[in-house]
Amino acid sequence: MTNLFTKIKDIIVADINETLHQKEKQNPIAKLNQYLRQCEQEAAKVGKSVERQSQLRDEFTREYSLAVELAEKRKHQAEIALKAGETELYQFAAAEHQQYSERAQRLKASHTQVTEQLQELERKHEEMKHKLKDMHLRRMELMGRENVTRANLGMNQVFESDSYTTQSYSKFKDIENYLDRLEQRVTSSFFHSTIDSKVAQLEKEMSSKPLDLTKE
Repeated sequence: MTNLFTKIKDIIVADINETLHQKEKQNPIAKLNQYLRQCEQEAAKVGKSVERQSQLRDEFTREYSLAVELAEKRKHQAEIALKAGETELYQFAAAEHQQYSERAQRLKASHTQVTEQLQELERKHEEMKHKLKDMHLRRMELMGRENVTRANLGMNQVFESDSYTTQSYSKFKDIENYLDRLEQRVTSSFFHSTIDSKVAQLEKEMSSKPLDLTKE
């Protein structure tokens, strides 16, 4: 029974993958958009790494400065204790000076390493941003080509397909017939609305003319 369920699962997964593959073939721009989104996510991750590395460098800078400052302070205190003959105090200050000096050296090495790593991350991040920009421009170019291709395909269907042309001609003919009927209705309505006033005007003009007695 388990083998049967496994086979059914494999068949369903294969069908889904085939469907997705067909969709990608039909719409490559959508696949490109998905790829760009993934690249943008990776670039964002690298950007966060750059930010964290920069913060880490700043922390090393502060710790190094503090270690150098304390080392100098203990060195000065050890010199004063030595001059004053305070042996125990001198030994304590000298030991502290040694510890802070070693810490400062270690922090300096770490700071140098972190700084170099940060510079490398920043360089790679800038490269990623430039590549992303180039890919966005490339996508715009491909979208333009796709748009022109689809437009040309539509025009070719209009110009080359007899059935499409016949169908379009029939639609235009229907519109022309409708406009003719509409024009007739407008003309008829115009005459209907003005006939009374025109006849009245004609009667007025005829009655105002003087009677010609020379005519029999």
